Amino acid sequence: MAVETKEITLQSRGNCDTIDITSQVARNVEKSGINNGTVTLFIVGSTAGITTIEYEPNLLSDFKDMWDRVIPQNIPYQHDKTWGDGNGHSHVRASTLGASLTVPFVNKKLTLGTWQQIVFVDFDNRPRARKIAIQILGE
Repeated sequence: MAVETKEITLQSRGNCDTIDITSQVARNVEKSGINNGTVTLFIVGSTAGITTIEYEPNLLSDFKDMWDRVIPQNIPYQHDKTWGDGNGHSHVRASTLGASLTVPFVNKKLTLGTWQQIVFVDFDNRPRARKIAIQILGE
């Protein structure tokens, strides 16, 4: 069993900015010394999340609209009293989506469906430099 740890860095715009990171994850798996196993992705930060989705403009719009309906920005959040930065909704959204994702791979290829991409979602209310920890485990 082997483990390799890597990192993806990116710049995000905030406000539900959804970035397809599938190719970056695939490249890291392909360059690793591991042929079969799992890759775990972990968001370093508490105002972003990670999932899979069909990365298509209308679905991305639906996805953003869903967050606006379920966890709206324009209501009071107790967290905003702590720092005054107005991003309480960002923390709630991120914790709902989740900070990690695990994807199996076989022969260095991610086992994703035809229309399934790995996406990073930035819920914060401002642009940010972001890091995603990648851990590749297998043989």
